[in-house]
Amino acid sequence: MSSHISNVRPKPDKVLVDIADYVGKYKIKSKEALDTARYCLLDTLGCGFEALEYPACTKLLGPVVQGTVVPNGAKVPGTQFQLDPIQAAFNIGTMIRWLDFNDTWLAAEWGHPSDNLGGILAVADWLSRSAVAAGKKPLTVLDVLTGMIKAHEIQGCIALENSFNKVGLDHVVLVKVATTAVVAQMLGLTKDEIVNALSLAWVDGQSLRTYRHAPNTGSRKSWAAGDATSRAVRLALIARTGEMGYPSVLSARTWGFYEVLFKGNEFKFQRPYGSYVMENVLFKISFPAEFHSQTAVEAAMTIHAELRKLGKTDQDVKKITIRTHEACIRIIDKKGPLANPADRDHCIQYMVAVPIIFGRLTAADYEDSIAADPRIDNLRERIVCVEDKKFTRDYHDPDKRSIANALTVEFNDGSKMKEIVVEYPIGHKRRRKEGMPVLVEKFKTNLARVFPSKQAGAILELCLDASRLDGTPVNEFVDLLVA
Repeated sequence: MSSHISNVRPKPDKVLVDIADYVGKYKIKSKEALDTARYCLLDTLGCGFEALEYPACTKLLGPVVQGTVVPNGAKVPGTQFQLDPIQAAFNIGTMIRWLDFNDTWLAAEWGHPSDNLGGILAVADWLSRSAVAAGKKPLTVLDVLTGMIKAHEIQGCIALENSFNKVGLDHVVLVKVATTAVVAQMLGLTKDEIVNALSLAWVDGQSLRTYRHAPNTGSRKSWAAGDATSRAVRLALIARTGEMGYPSVLSARTWGFYEVLFKGNEFKFQRPYGSYVMENVLFKISFPAEFHSQTAVEAAMTIHAELRKLGKTDQDVKKITIRTHEACIRIIDKKGPLANPADRDHCIQYMVAVPIIFGRLTAADYEDSIAADPRIDNLRERIVCVEDKKFTRDYHDPDKRSIANALTVEFNDGSKMKEIVVEYPIGHKRRRKEGMPVLVEKFKTNLARVFPSKQAGAILELCLDASRLDGTPVNEFVDLLVA
């Protein structure tokens, strides 16, 4: 005989309440978080500008119905589109994520917290234009930065101890949840309404990781976060109408998220919400490559230079061993054919082979024209990964958060190169002083892809002036970004 489930409506799950309290009440006081958020804002936008050079991305942009323009709608940076906030969020989120070059968070779950900017910026711009039209004050860029810090924190803190990839779910579920919370607060929802919105995000259908793994790896992984952040805007707007929520969406027996999708396990938390994630976020500065490979690519660039000094090429290489961490092996250790750019930028062997052969790794190097060079696949077959347990421990250590890789090259004549070890990529918190000037140069390069020099200079000047940037109305900031 089955036991009956009570029909008494329960109190909301604590996970929902804690997030709602955080977005509604927590004041950002960390100068380090705000400083990092400013760099994150310019880098994230820059990644979107670079993506506009790729037709596979731009074909997805614009309104759902061609020719639609929304009065007081959100503008899409780098384009002429002015859209409703839901579609604008998809556009911005897709641009940001397309080249796998924006920031990263690595823990039990992986992800890219700046993906949330798609929804945050779209809603902030729409609300600001609507406010100005009504004779009211718009939001400022400081509101956007605050929203970014909080979205980073929600996504990152849940990711610290809870692995969605191990149950087959994609990390964009956390983009949807984090954006929903922040956008709901921006829209002026009450605490109860924010809880309702969050419950709608968790009860929603969640993306499978199918599109990130062989044999189905494909370009959806480049727009999945855009889809998630736009869906979050939609759900927050639904909750704003007074639509009911589902208080035990996570914990409900039989039908809740934990039992249906998380093997019956409740979420675990390492720390309360604050500003830890933004302070420790990882930037992709040098290479548009899946983050677990960043240090391996850096080591490969060193190997390329050393091979030239020795008068050798990839043809002299018998074997390359990559000593790495478990997450790297699980996600990007691939053998066999690679079907498309999305497949290639999630293959560590490909991302090591290209810089060893060519001395570079750019977004264009994942395209068919480069991948057709037979030297790449030939070298790939001679690259193997082995786990180093210490690298795995240091990867999970909250005080280290290393992403270490070590490469050893063996030559056909039996000799070896000294192992090249890189524990922390240039975008790591431990290399901030070294990395931020390079990040600014990356932004300058990306601005030049879209804007004439005078406009690019004005954007850069504003973005690097903290006090002026923080007080700039969002609509005026976005107007400066229109191509």
